[in-house]
Amino acid sequence: MTALVTIGEAMAVVAAERPGPLTSGAALHLAFAGAEATVAIGVSRLGHTASWTGRVGADSAGTMILQGLRGEAVDVTRARVDASAPTGLMLRECRTQDHTRVTYYRHGLAGSRLTPDDIDPELIAHARILHITGITPALGAGPRAAIRHAVELAGQAGVTVSLDLNYRAKLWSRQDAAAELSDLVTRADIVFASPDEATLIVPEADPATMARALLELGPREAVLKLGAHGAHAVTDEGEAVQNIVPITLVNPIGAGDAFVAGYLTGHLDGAALSTRLHLAATCGAFAVAAHGDWEGLPRRAELDLLLGQDVAR
Repeated sequence: MTALVTIGEAMAVVAAERPGPLTSGAALHLAFAGAEATVAIGVSRLGHTASWTGRVGADSAGTMILQGLRGEAVDVTRARVDASAPTGLMLRECRTQDHTRVTYYRHGLAGSRLTPDDIDPELIAHARILHITGITPALGAGPRAAIRHAVELAGQAGVTVSLDLNYRAKLWSRQDAAAELSDLVTRADIVFASPDEATLIVPEADPATMARALLELGPREAVLKLGAHGAHAVTDEGEAVQNIVPITLVNPIGAGDAFVAGYLTGHLDGAALSTRLHLAATCGAFAVAAHGDWEGLPRRAELDLLLGQDVAR
């Protein structure tokens, strides 16, 4: 049994190391990123088994992604190497110290060629949680059908479905996103959203009201990610509010996916709602305290570091 199964897109990332325009000779850093892959890494680092399904190209970038995930003990045996399309690319420019500009090269590339045939029914049937995001169905008809198929399989097997709305305006309109994500919300057990993302599905209101409105559509848990204001969750256990865990900010990228990884790990641990939220906030804090999308994610033995306690070796 694999505790967490994720399905989605992973891309190579070329990121500027210093502020300023990208010009010849600029210092760049090569890495990889993907919302679902980040969640898989986060859960794996905290001691649970995790799997990632997706497509990469038969190129150096694809090899880097698969090797990187394997190095984090994420199962990639269901990932597919697509020889007919290259791996997607994200170009991240730190235009000024406070403004990042991101350009994606993904249309028609390997990650957007996912189909229902890439989904392993046995893997999903024996998982404890299937985690998906709103990014993958936005990539095209094939990925959208693949996610629907995976969610249907999970429902048939009684597997918990986790959905992070993760709306990306560059991929689809709010109207198209609302239509697809509204359906997925009704099929999900756990839903994560920012307040703005939640307004795709429910009327704008305070976080608690929006979380309750999401719950009325079918999920058992709705978690509103409030950025610097923490999080508000409404579940069948009740409601809980979580403040951020204080940390020196280095890089805000990846905080939301780290939060999800922590929350789902708490689920896999069988922890109470308040403990799940605190673990989620702790993972988010670790993520923003380091450069990269997932590199700062904590391991179980490191969690006490943010309580001011040094970890014994």
